[in-house]
Amino acid sequence: EDEQIVAEIMRRRFFPARITHKSWEGFRFAGHEIRITEATDCYGAVVWPSALVLCYFLEMNSKQYNLVDKNVIEIGAGTGLVSIVASLLGALVTVTDLPELLGNLQHNVLQNTKLKCKHQPCVKELSWGIDLEKNFPRSSCHFDYIMAADVVYHHPFLDELLLTFDHLCKNDTVILWAMKFRLDKENQFVDRFQTLFDLEVISNFPSLNITLYKAMRKGRMKA
Repeated sequence: EDEQIVAEIMRRRFFPARITHKSWEGFRFAGHEIRITEATDCYGAVVWPSALVLCYFLEMNSKQYNLVDKNVIEIGAGTGLVSIVASLLGALVTVTDLPELLGNLQHNVLQNTKLKCKHQPCVKELSWGIDLEKNFPRSSCHFDYIMAADVVYHHPFLDELLLTFDHLCKNDTVILWAMKFRLDKENQFVDRFQTLFDLEVISNFPSLNITLYKAMRKGRMKA
């Protein structure tokens, strides 16, 4: 079953029929062909399999996880594929990543959502752990969903990542997080994450070493 679903997910990807001056990949989600411009010199400008897994889940579970008119933020959006799919499914999306990625991210979001979505997504800088209250004040920012695909990898900012999850998540916020397991240090982040959030596995893909989680803040019923 895992291999069958993975094969179906990967069939959503297509490539240009001829070589062009820009490197891009195509994807079919939410009834649209999505073209993503990539850059090979940066991890954040490439579409990774975790993003495909999350996009496929959103499309196939659009009734249970109805995104229409929901406020969604994606952290570490990279090329923007997940945010684009969420927007095509009706969400009001804030798309975030580091400042050096925003140019390509804005290009991808605009060319794949303009005049196609109920709500035009907003691309915004978010450096994990930095100026969170200034840029995303708790009093006025409320997100129904936080989405993240492959944000845990070999980098020194896992403390800041956890702080960012904590800041953005209200008691009724749902986190949908696709993670590829690689190294022990990164895997330990899941244990730390569970000190703040209740974590549930909603899909598992052993052939890709990817797990899709749903999470909500601990103690939310008391609150």
